[in-house]
Amino acid sequence: MAGVEQITVEAGEAGMRLDRWFKSHYPGLGFGHLQKLLRSGQIRVDGGRAKTDTRVEPGQLVRVPPLDIDKKGESALTARTIRDQHDGDVLAKMLLYEDDKVFVFNKPAGLAVQGGSGVNRHVDSMLEAWRSKKGEKPRLVHRLDRDTSGVLVVARTRLAAMKLAEAFRARETKKTYWALVKGVPPKREDKISSWLVKEQTPDGDRMRVAKHGEKGADHAVSYYRIVEQAAQALTWLEMEPYTGRTHQLRVHAAAIGCPIIGDPKYFEADTNWEFPGGLQNRLHLHARRIVIPHPERGTIDVSAPMPPHMVQAWNLLGFDEASAEG
Repeated sequence: MAGVEQITVEAGEAGMRLDRWFKSHYPGLGFGHLQKLLRSGQIRVDGGRAKTDTRVEPGQLVRVPPLDIDKKGESALTARTIRDQHDGDVLAKMLLYEDDKVFVFNKPAGLAVQGGSGVNRHVDSMLEAWRSKKGEKPRLVHRLDRDTSGVLVVARTRLAAMKLAEAFRARETKKTYWALVKGVPPKREDKISSWLVKEQTPDGDRMRVAKHGEKGADHAVSYYRIVEQAAQALTWLEMEPYTGRTHQLRVHAAAIGCPIIGDPKYFEADTNWEFPGGLQNRLHLHARRIVIPHPERGTIDVSAPMPPHMVQAWNLLGFDEASAEG
């Protein structure tokens, strides 16, 4: 059994409740056990007694007595270890970039970012496998739709998460998406500005274009440009969301008469339109690139290769990825 530890509170842990600090560092320590250790004075902060709701500050020393928390549930622990190893392997294959503060993944199409109705496996749960040695779990700072592939930024520390989330809120990030859409937009490049409101449908939440002032409506702005097109049938669009509304690019593409190929919610075509042969009926929307201020230094600029079903479409249509550089 390990001896007493003295752990220094870090900058990213400023203001955390002591019980949350222990949950981050020692996820296997139960709340009741923690309270008992606090009441008996075995856990102290800067030498003084503390309570579960005590707020810790950077530089303080937390006294941690020997903790015997891994003896029970050996079979469950083994099952969890196997699952974590598998999830860790999957995350490693998705990894595009890492440093001491940030991970950037290439999320595959079909994998949810967070849990929800009918979702058992998602990136957030998989990140349990990559807890740090101190027990800190990487944190999501933004989302992608389940069927959208591409760059997903994850913070490795609490402080990094706060700074990255602020960069998204302040719109200091540049996100570039590639989409394959039906038809050809009316202009080579343009701004799409509308109000969007969420509606409940039998198939789940759906966004629709709303009027200014309509209850629950949020303003949404996107930019697009045509990269290449296949006659008048299909177009490769490069899209940039200025705001970050749910399904924003998908709704905006449909609003200009060019819904994204394979979109199960927003693709509506006339009865004479046939799905192109050789293309998979999956959402052709990919988060290609993100440029975002690093939490501590410089800028993160990462691009993600397209998923297999979009590579297949690009090859079939004769599109050249180098065209997007123009």
